[in-house]
Amino acid sequence: MVPVEAPYDDRLLHQRVVGGDESALGEVYDRLSSLIFGLSLRVTRDRVIAEDITQEVFLVFWERPLAYDPERGTLRAWLATIAHRRAVDHVRAEERRRVSVLGPRLFEREPARLEDTVLAADEAKRVRQAVTSLPDGLREAVELAYFGGRTYRQVGEELGVPEGTAKSRIRLALRRLADALAEEEV
Repeated sequence: MVPVEAPYDDRLLHQRVVGGDESALGEVYDRLSSLIFGLSLRVTRDRVIAEDITQEVFLVFWERPLAYDPERGTLRAWLATIAHRRAVDHVRAEERRRVSVLGPRLFEREPARLEDTVLAADEAKRVRQAVTSLPDGLREAVELAYFGGRTYRQVGEELGVPEGTAKSRIRLALRRLADALAEEEV
């Protein structure tokens, strides 16, 4: 791999931080903190955690400035790499914590009672019958949206109708289904 030299400005700021110049750290922070915060926020999706990671990244640079090697790349890339790794580590740790807390409960299910299974099957049958009794345009729209997982825009495209019409058809179909199922006490 060919070494990538950091720009002169990075080298100078690095040397100043190595020498204990707090104002140099402030300059690095002013220049790169929004990048580090944004990257951390994108990975963690949590502002507080992203703020903590941003602070940690600059603390690492302040406490161990010799860990950065200007011969290997820019200060921006090095700090961004640290931030990304910390953010990913946080997300993985949170996921492990969530699985360890919920783990056994996620996979254990109470056996369904026969009565509940029969009632659910009956309700599903009534819903299917109510859907098939809808006029074609409404039925197609609601089937694409709810059984096909499409957005109203996608429904409009597939049916060749404007988005507003697709949205109206879905809304009207749902209203008719609700009325029909309420009459049957479903």
